[in-house]
Parts: sequence; C-alpha cells; structure tokens
Amino acid sequence: MGDVPSALTIAGSDSGGAAGLQADLRTFLTCGVHGLVAVTAVTVQNTLGVHDRSDLPPHIVAGQIEAVAADMGVGAAKTGMLASAEIITAVARACDRARIGTEIPFVVDPVAASMHGHPLFDEAGMAALRDLLLPRATVVTPNLDEVRLLTGLTVTGREQMHEAAVALHALGPRYVLVKSGHLREDPECVDLLYDGSTFLELPGARIDTPHTHGAGDSMASALTAGLARGMSVPDAARFGKWFVSNAVAHSYPMGAKVGPVSAFWRLAPEDR
Repeated sequence: MGDVPSALTIAGSDSGGAAGLQADLRTFLTCGVHGLVAVTAVTVQNTLGVHDRSDLPPHIVAGQIEAVAADMGVGAAKTGMLASAEIITAVARACDRARIGTEIPFVVDPVAASMHGHPLFDEAGMAALRDLLLPRATVVTPNLDEVRLLTGLTVTGREQMHEAAVALHALGPRYVLVKSGHLREDPECVDLLYDGSTFLELPGARIDTPHTHGAGDSMASALTAGLARGMSVPDAARFGKWFVSNAVAHSYPMGAKVGPVSAFWRLAPEDR
C-alpha cells in the first residue's frame, strides 16, 4: 500500500458504538486512512441516552496526542467530545506542540451535547472551546444547536445560515461548515462552507429516516480523512457531505430508539 495516511480523533468513547471515536475510526477505515486516537472520556450510553461518564485526566489526553504525533505522524486531526475546559486547554497546548492547526489540518467538531440532549460540558467548557480551539481550527463543523451555543444565533432558514457562518468565522477558524440537518422543514439538506469571503453550498437529499446517530461525527471524520489524503478544504467538505449522505441512506435500526448511520456501504454489496 505504500505510505498510508493517518488521522487523529480526539474524542470520547460511545459504548453503543454509534458515535464518538467509534464512528470516527469506522469512517477513517472506510476512507483508507489509519486511525489514531486520543480518548477524552468514556460514556455509559445506548440508544436510550447517556447514563454516566468518566473523563480522563487532562495530562493523559494531551499525552496521547503527543505520543502518536511524535512517533507515527498525523496527517490531519479532529475533535469530538472534549468533556471539560481543563481537557480543552490541555488539547490546545498539545496540538500546538504537535503543530496541529498550523502545519497539520485541524477539524473542530464542537460537540456540546449528545443527540439525546445530555450536556457534555458547562459554560466554562464552551468558553474554552470558543476561545482556545476555534482560532486554531482549519474547519469548524457545527450543527444548528452548536451554532446557537457558540454565537447566540438561532437559525431557522438558509439565509440565517449565512449570518451564522459569518459570525463563526469571526471567532477565528479558517473555514466554517454550517450543517443544516436540523432544518427539518427544508426539503433539501444544504450545508454551507464559508472561508471569510466565499460561500459554497453543499447540496444533498433529505433522507427520511429516524436513524441518524453518529451522522455529525461521520461527516467531520470523512472531511478529516480527505484532508489527511491531501484534499483541499472545499474538496474535503464535498467528500464529507457525500460520505455522510450515503451513511444516512444506509442507516439501520438498533436498540430501542435512534439507530446508527452506516459505513457498511463502503465495504459490502447491497445484497450482503
């Protein structure tokens, strides 16, 4: 295979296997990228909700980042659940030492709550995310709930997505990708990429399924995989959109409530 590109996920573990670092590693694999991991927290969850959580010590999180960066190399990195202001601070410092966000592309997926509505950190954590990670980000990939938490803007239509992208870009990331999955009344699912001067719409079908657990993680990790493989940010964003659209289209039920999106479509024929 020659040199295999690598990507690092800095995220929490989902015991249900649908989201978090499990979704990231599945996506990396099916995109031809070797997955590296810095675990931030272990959650006790299933399709019914998040029942408990244990956060790792910040120095252990930072140590994981620095260990793999020093020995194995990181082609691109992404964040998921970061759990606390203390962990976010440690991640920012470790990323600086590993040149993530400067020489190495850095995707910040600002996960602030679980899909069940369970908060994943407090206001101090949100402030640390806003002040420490967004200025280091190559791309930030919020959904509309995360847009509101980061900027105070409530988005109810496509035009407001433009306003939100401008407000987020002012916080320091090089690119903003506003995801439109929560605009339920819109018959399409059109995400928006903004670089400070140009808006790029990423159209997609709105797929009628309740099984969307892990969609945000999968899109951000596919985008990260694209960057690790040398794509430009716009091309990586298109790739991420294509990947997650197919993953949602092939989602499946599991458990009592919302099932996971699927990476199987990249691996197996339809009839398997």
